[in-house]
Amino acid sequence: MFNKEVWRHFDYWLFGAVVVLSIFGIAMIRSAIAGNIDLATIDRSQSMFVALGFVIILIVAMIDYRYWASLANLFYFFGIGFLIIILLIGNIAFGSTRWIVIAGINIQPSELVKIIMIIVLANFFARNKDRVSGLATIIRSFALTAGMVIWILLQPNLSTSIVIFVIWAAMLWLSGLPVKYIAIFAVIGIVAFGLLFPFLEEYQQQRIFNFIFPNPDASYGDNYNVEQALITIGSGGWFGMGYGHGTQVQLRFLKVRHTDFIFASMAEEFGFVGTVLVISVLVFIILRCFRIARRAADPFGALIAYGFGALLFFQTSVNIGVNLNVIPVTGLTLPFVSYGGSSLISLVLGIGLVESVAAHSKV
Repeated sequence: MFNKEVWRHFDYWLFGAVVVLSIFGIAMIRSAIAGNIDLATIDRSQSMFVALGFVIILIVAMIDYRYWASLANLFYFFGIGFLIIILLIGNIAFGSTRWIVIAGINIQPSELVKIIMIIVLANFFARNKDRVSGLATIIRSFALTAGMVIWILLQPNLSTSIVIFVIWAAMLWLSGLPVKYIAIFAVIGIVAFGLLFPFLEEYQQQRIFNFIFPNPDASYGDNYNVEQALITIGSGGWFGMGYGHGTQVQLRFLKVRHTDFIFASMAEEFGFVGTVLVISVLVFIILRCFRIARRAADPFGALIAYGFGALLFFQTSVNIGVNLNVIPVTGLTLPFVSYGGSSLISLVLGIGLVESVAAHSKV
């Protein structure tokens, strides 16, 4: 486990970028909640999660990623069991049952499930790499994914469900499935969504209606939040108003500014130039994941790195898209920057796995 060769191949550039972005996230959260007594301690909470996250990356990186393949089935059923427990005894907040309190800490298991499904699907496709174009393999992989997602939809949590299906589609393509089949599945998914739309929760339907038919006079709700986010982003200009000096943020016109709309907070304080720099760091992290995937020693390691890179790309794109009002509000965080202990821990677990692929592929 403490093989010096492991640390020789450890990707220090990837780790350093994650450290920089996470520390910047703490600073942004601190600015976003300034003066808010109800949120006065969450920056300290995030700091503890970040410190714990760095330790998790190093520990997971030390363990050979191939070991997790043998536990993939156990992880899968553990994830389903945990999600069922949440439905039975979880805390209800904002119309959803997604959280459970363990040792005084609010935990959202669906965040951990993202990483579990990367391991499970990477193991499945690696074992079936010669049969990935077969209909039976595609159906089995879909059933494997849907078997987990159904419990997340029941919370209800549509955004995380979509993330997991995106990971599945990305891994299908990366395993060798022709793009035309992915396109067919995308069309089927859109049609299925249209048919299932009446069965969505009322707040989920309302988010989509607000996006298509926005009310310019809204004084609260998702549409109001997005309008304030656009005003916040625009007020930052090229170089921003300076750290802690954003009027929309500090005067609290911008809501959920430390989670869903932290990108807008960042844009107001650091401007277009600042947001480009932060996005560049995120892109760098994603590209390092893909680079490690290309150099992996086996399909399982490659798919872990590709899968996590796809997760980061999709989640980053969606969060920024929501802030820019080009897609409906979803609730996905900006990786390593937004507040959220469960989200951060799942992300550092993913980074740890990718680092393990980098460190052990040549050992």
